[in-house]
Amino acid sequence: MIKNSMFAKNKQGKQALVFAMQYPVTSAVELAARSGFDAIHLDGEHGAFNPVAVDDIVAIAHAFGMSVTARVPNINANEINRWLDRGLQGIMGPHIENAEEAQGLADACLFPPDGWRSWGGGRGTEHGDLDVIEGTYGNKLGFAQFANANMLVGGQIESKEAAARADEILAVPGLMAIAWGPHDMAASLGHPGEPDHPEVLAIHDEVEAKVRAAGKHLWSDYGATMDMKALLIGAGREFTAEHGNDAFE
Repeated sequence: MIKNSMFAKNKQGKQALVFAMQYPVTSAVELAARSGFDAIHLDGEHGAFNPVAVDDIVAIAHAFGMSVTARVPNINANEINRWLDRGLQGIMGPHIENAEEAQGLADACLFPPDGWRSWGGGRGTEHGDLDVIEGTYGNKLGFAQFANANMLVGGQIESKEAAARADEILAVPGLMAIAWGPHDMAASLGHPGEPDHPEVLAIHDEVEAKVRAAGKHLWSDYGATMDMKALLIGAGREFTAEHGNDAFE
């Protein structure tokens, strides 16, 4: 396993540059690395990923020294484990509603004694290669400690009920960061389709203040993100606007 490339950039006093993907385009991972990105983020909740695609993406990313994080489809421990076994070094859990769910998320992401992550046999545990594990980390406990130290654990607050419980959610020891879900929050507040509604923005500010007071972070603190889908749409529209009326000669 590589060291978490986002944490490495943060230790330099800088945000990591993160390329966010909704589709399993492996060549895009290499192009992101060549463009200077530090890490890859996968949207497993709304994206089109299967375990084989994730495995391939992580293998390529690690070859370029880039960590991979993901928003998982749900916070079921078995689901999280399937992603971690691919070699991910960061999990964003969607729809965290209370401290119990936040604790379950953290426990699923961290090996004992910090949590209850299950030991698998994939890239996430060096494919079970004892020569590598013992030669690099000393033993399995040494690897577990390395993995925990290089794992980013974050949860999304996406409802007014969750926002009201922000203090108890933030009190969970293994939870490092909070992410925002503006569209679902807007719907929860009775303003569907209005993520910039003043009430949504006000609750965001309240939650962020609680995050700072708890000595924790917003997920966005760790990295500045460029979205592949937005990049393609934006660049594509610029191109077609510029060349849509070019004459054929």
